[in-house]
Amino acid sequence: MQKSLLIALIITVIGAVAIHQFGTALPAYAAFVLGAVLVAIALTVVSNQPSSASNAKYSGPTKTLYVGNLPYRVHENEVKALFAKFGPVNSVRLVRDRKTGRRKGFGFVEMSDTGADKALDKLNDYTFQERTLKVREARTQESSGDRD
Repeated sequence: MQKSLLIALIITVIGAVAIHQFGTALPAYAAFVLGAVLVAIALTVVSNQPSSASNAKYSGPTKTLYVGNLPYRVHENEVKALFAKFGPVNSVRLVRDRKTGRRKGFGFVEMSDTGADKALDKLNDYTFQERTLKVREARTQESSGDRD
C-alpha cells in the first residue's frame, strides 16, 4: 500500500508540473489538485479490477510436488511463477536450514492435480536459473520413513 501511495504522489507531482507548464492559465496549486484527482481516479479503477487467478486459492484436488536442485537464491514467487504456467498453485514452501536460515536447495509446491502432472512431466530435468530441477511427487511423512 505504501508503495502505491508513493507512486501516486510522484505521478501527481509530475502531472501537476506538466499541467502547469502546458496550461499556463492554471495556477500550480490547481494543477496539483487536478493531478491528484486524476491519480485517485486511476487508482480506483485499478483497485476495482478483479484480482488475478494466481492469487486465488485453488479448491479442487491437489498434489504436492517435491522440487530438488533449486538455486539457493531463488524466491517463492519465482518458483510459483514457473509452476503456475501449468496450473493453479496453492503454495510454495522452500526448505531452510534451522540454524543458519539459508535455503537448502529444495522445496514443495502444492498445486492442482492436473497441473501437477503437467509440471512433473515438463519441469523434471528442466534447466532453471542454471540448475537442473528434479521434480517428483512428494511422499507423505508416513511413507518417507520406510526408505531402504
